[in-house]
Amino acid sequence: MRKQFAVIGNPIEQSRSPELHHAFAEKTGIDLQYSKRLAPLDGFRDSVADFFNQGGVGMNVTVPFKEQAFAQCGVLTERAKIAKAVNTLWMQDGVLHGDNTDGQGLVDAIRALGWNLEHSDILIIGAGGATRGVIYPLVQAGAKKIVIANRTLARAEQLVADLQAAVPQAELQAMALTDLIGQFDLAINATSASLTGDALTLPECLQFNFAYEMAYGKPSSFLEQAKARGVPTSEGFGMLVGQAIESFYIWNGVKPELKDFL
Repeated sequence: MRKQFAVIGNPIEQSRSPELHHAFAEKTGIDLQYSKRLAPLDGFRDSVADFFNQGGVGMNVTVPFKEQAFAQCGVLTERAKIAKAVNTLWMQDGVLHGDNTDGQGLVDAIRALGWNLEHSDILIIGAGGATRGVIYPLVQAGAKKIVIANRTLARAEQLVADLQAAVPQAELQAMALTDLIGQFDLAINATSASLTGDALTLPECLQFNFAYEMAYGKPSSFLEQAKARGVPTSEGFGMLVGQAIESFYIWNGVKPELKDFL
């Protein structure tokens, strides 16, 4: 019997998850159907319940429902607890389980580029949910120091306070975007600047060896400035594929090779 999977969100038309999971299925020989589900903004819980009641195996969650998914789960992985958001759901023994694969997707995408994370100093611009979701996997992958820079310093400081206990082996530091200075192995843009078209100005004194933009498919002032400095860059399609592969692996026990889909 064909396994049923879905991605749920609002809006949902833009999601590329079905094409990715069908490509993984073709590569691994797994028989599945993966669809898009538009949930009403006030109807997420019922939509999830309906899917699993109808025999659904696994569900991905996209904006704006990741925090609601987190709250709905009876069992959470460590990385989901730290992220306080869930993008991967499955039912086990009648209990809804949740994980967050975004951070591992980012780590796998960076590794696929051949960029080293061991003993790295990383700058992450932005202090929202996207940043919260990737700190733990980056530290697990070897990052020794992560600076979180944000327009509002207090928000970055709060995130550091929330997360430091979860990653005692690394140093977390908050910085205001206007005070940004230092030298980093990797700079990551986790803001929505490229999606909203907002300009993100990096100080001239800031130095970094590689630049990763979490968003993809849009012009990025962050990447333009990195390229102007002669820095190797990547946009976030690899992260999208990486997090999807991690979900596929959780559900099916088979892990496709990321490089086959980039």
